[in-house]
Amino acid sequence: MTRPNPRQSAALSAALSGAVDLSGLKAKADAASRQPAPPAGGAQAAATPATGDFVVAVSEASFQTDVVERSMQVPVIVDLWAEWCGPCKQLSPVLERLAQAAGGAWILATVDVDANPRIAQLFGVQSIPTVVAIAGGQPIDAFAGALPEPEIRKWLDSLLDALRDKLPGIRIAEQGGAGQPYEEPEDPRFTAAEDAFERGDYAAAEAAYQEILAAEPANADAKAALAQVRFTARAEAADPAAVAAADADPDNIDAQLTAADALIAANEVEAAFARLVDTVRRTFGDDRDRVRQHLVGLFELFPSDDTRVAAARRNLASALY
Repeated sequence: MTRPNPRQSAALSAALSGAVDLSGLKAKADAASRQPAPPAGGAQAAATPATGDFVVAVSEASFQTDVVERSMQVPVIVDLWAEWCGPCKQLSPVLERLAQAAGGAWILATVDVDANPRIAQLFGVQSIPTVVAIAGGQPIDAFAGALPEPEIRKWLDSLLDALRDKLPGIRIAEQGGAGQPYEEPEDPRFTAAEDAFERGDYAAAEAAYQEILAAEPANADAKAALAQVRFTARAEAADPAAVAAADADPDNIDAQLTAADALIAANEVEAAFARLVDTVRRTFGDDRDRVRQHLVGLFELFPSDDTRVAAARRNLASALY
């Protein structure tokens, strides 16, 4: 079983906790990464060419890398456009010229809404052109329509002034160091936990994350990573025959919990959720609460907009009430 990096998954989850949840596009990107690369010069590439180091044509598959991750260092300005949109043809060249002139203090991400409708839906776009500023993985400001260049410059300047002390890449670019990518210093506490996780020393990894949470109870990275570590330890220790054993003894709570873990590890997510919801229906008191807590813990392993989680939450509510 391949071990995901728990901190990396947690960091993303924490970064996208704003009003617009962009994390659904990560699944799209993961799926696309497993597909053969499209032929060079394809239709979408021709429609949305990149025009230099600081302007990039973005798709649903590349949104995670080109927008969310890059916005941790500098603002990413998302230009939502379409080939048929006249005002877009006025606005986009202005934004591209300003992005090049900024030298990497901010990045322009162009999105063809016809080719990538889900991105437009996530932002609630009602007309184009629409321009959205992303910083720290969250949308922070936006405008619609082809504004005059002086107004756009004023808008951009206000963004940079507000974010200069928060996003390290802005000052680096303004000081002429855009060619030297900024790397956030590693937190030695997380490094130790991740090293233990990679060695398979789950007890040490769990202890390290618990120590972080003892000092910082609200640390979302550590919370999500701890959940991943605990699940991975249970899943790797699970008996391959756990599901059959649970089927043979439906009143055995431990067997049902272990079987659910085994099913999740085998990517039979819906079956795992259904098993525990059914167990909740059959149990009472402390047993029921124990099963409920285990199921909620499994929910935390998935993106908040996962349709399987949403369906299981509804079923759980029905079983409880």
